[in-house]
Amino acid sequence: MAKPVEPAGKIPIYDARSGKVNEVDRVVKTDAEWKKILTLEQYEITRKKGTERPGSGACEIPKEKGLYQCVDCGTDLFGVGTKFESGTGWPSFYEPVSSLNVKLDEDVSYGMQRIEVMCARCGAHLGHVFDDGPPPTGKRYCINSVALKFVKTDYKPLKTATFAAGCFWGVEENFRTFKGVVFTRVGYDAHAESIEIQYDPSAVTYRELLDEFWKIHDPTTLNRQGPDIGSNYRSAIFYHDKEQEALAQASKEKLDKSGRYKNKIVTQIAPAGIFYPAEAYHQKYLILKDRLSCQLRKGLMKRGLPPQCP
Repeated sequence: MAKPVEPAGKIPIYDARSGKVNEVDRVVKTDAEWKKILTLEQYEITRKKGTERPGSGACEIPKEKGLYQCVDCGTDLFGVGTKFESGTGWPSFYEPVSSLNVKLDEDVSYGMQRIEVMCARCGAHLGHVFDDGPPPTGKRYCINSVALKFVKTDYKPLKTATFAAGCFWGVEENFRTFKGVVFTRVGYDAHAESIEIQYDPSAVTYRELLDEFWKIHDPTTLNRQGPDIGSNYRSAIFYHDKEQEALAQASKEKLDKSGRYKNKIVTQIAPAGIFYPAEAYHQKYLILKDRLSCQLRKGLMKRGLPPQCP
């Protein structure tokens, strides 16, 4: 059974050429509208979740710098530098330009358990992702060539970090304005309240992000941060590649030996799974809360209370 179409509305999408995240409208069309702008093959694969025959699509690794975009809506998806020859007959990449631009979901069709890859903006079916790719991520995004279009351009790739350190409202506020951080969103990874960080590796290192992570919570309390109790509030680092895993392990061991904490660090270090963004009202919640409080204060101005709004 086909999954419901995503509702219209604004979503964050990374523009790989400008290096900025923009709030853009979802692309939502009827089947009839898609059929008018797509070829029959494009429609069957991207809108009806089909699969092209291996080796049938021309998608060589070009010599020029460039991006592969969604053929349906033009969203930036994969950079040339992340493409590799997998020998499968389908274009393969070890990571997208940004996790904001693709959506991952469990796929149990045809009696198999797989992770489907879709365009985050228009919902186009792109392919599947597997854990048998090359370094640094070990991932293989196996993508239908007909779902992609190549554009020659320079682009600025982002990296992703995912942390869990208790209630994600406060964690996001700590990282939201951290140097080199381009975008943050809160959600769930392995059922833990987590924050996904998109950062510019030329402006901030993963080690610096780890240092901030350790500072903002108590990594020695098991399944708890302050008054919040439960495994969803556990301390965790979800790494996206082998380098992040090694840095996280070394950082944890160094901190454990430093004597900074009386008790042993219990932070989980595990591979990143599917990140499920939380509802819109959870995103940048503390900013939203301040704005609502501001509106309330404005309503009380007749009583002599100054607004003092952010």
